[in-house]
Amino acid sequence: MNDRLRDAGRKIGRVAPGSTRQEVAALRERVSELEAEVQEARRLNRRVAELLDVVEELLVPLTLRDEEKVQAFLDAHTLTP
Repeated sequence: MNDRLRDAGRKIGRVAPGSTRQEVAALRERVSELEAEVQEARRLNRRVAELLDVVEELLVPLTLRDEEKVQAFLDAHTLTP
């Protein structure tokens, strides 16, 4: 463990002035990009879940051959031009 600390200290001494700030800024920018990508993935996952719910609501009455429920569901979810 002490060897690792010494090696890390030596590396710090060799860092060019200002490069650490640049690296931190680059990492912060990358974290912001990743956070935005995670939010987009969450939004898409939520949309997929909503679509699956709609499909399930439609398929269950079809398997039970309940035409009234199927027609009611289609009427409620059909977009009118």
